[in-house]
Amino acid sequence: MALKTPIINIMTKAAYKAGNILIKDFREIENLQVSKKGIGDFVTSADLNSEKTIIKILEKAYPEIKIISEETNSEINLNNHEKKWIIDPLDGTLNFLHGLPHFAISIALMVKEEIISGIIFDPIKDELFWAEKGVGAFLNDTRIRVSGRRHLKDALVSTGIPWKGMESSHKNYLKILENIMKNSSGIRRYGAAALDLAYVAAGRYDAFWEFNLKTWDIAAGVLLVKEAGGYVGNINKNENYLYTGNIYACNNNLIDELESGFIT
Repeated sequence: MALKTPIINIMTKAAYKAGNILIKDFREIENLQVSKKGIGDFVTSADLNSEKTIIKILEKAYPEIKIISEETNSEINLNNHEKKWIIDPLDGTLNFLHGLPHFAISIALMVKEEIISGIIFDPIKDELFWAEKGVGAFLNDTRIRVSGRRHLKDALVSTGIPWKGMESSHKNYLKILENIMKNSSGIRRYGAAALDLAYVAAGRYDAFWEFNLKTWDIAAGVLLVKEAGGYVGNINKNENYLYTGNIYACNNNLIDELESGFIT
């Protein structure tokens, strides 16, 4: 196994500490009998506590690197800073809200518009997915690779489904869903894009697609897939998925078949 660099070690330290906070909050939310507003406030507090913990550790170790996170500095133009941490302190918030044990922390380091280090930590399952450019992708201490399936008919595909407020995406998405559904062995919707990408990198899923994700949802996962030997592309041509969030990922065998499913 490749030795973790100081960058990966500090990201791991931050994720583990924040993960402990999320687990504590998650155990409490399962027992809460409160209004929708109360639950939402509780989840917001969990997001913020996780984020504050991560930022404190990263800033102490590398004060010169800019922070871009879902709850902090989310509107900053990524092009304005050479080095930046890209953080999602709780990916899968709706799962968390409903007591579903499938959520994660995602941290990536971008240098000159390229993701060079990334981790995705699932605190419930104690799974740390991590990658560095040119080093490979790993799950805890084990090297991971994308699947080797050669045909979409044998593939298990994950996705994220548009919801209320994304009506402009519904019609196009449903057509793509129909295309993929008719030609794959199965489709899953687990509700945490960071883990979807990590699972593609680990070969658990053969492919993934979703629209309108945020940079912090996908930054670390993109590197994981690439370092695991996979491919990440734009659903809509002439776009940059890191900024539009219209993204798909798969092993190299499935690119053409998957792309044909995006034609509506």
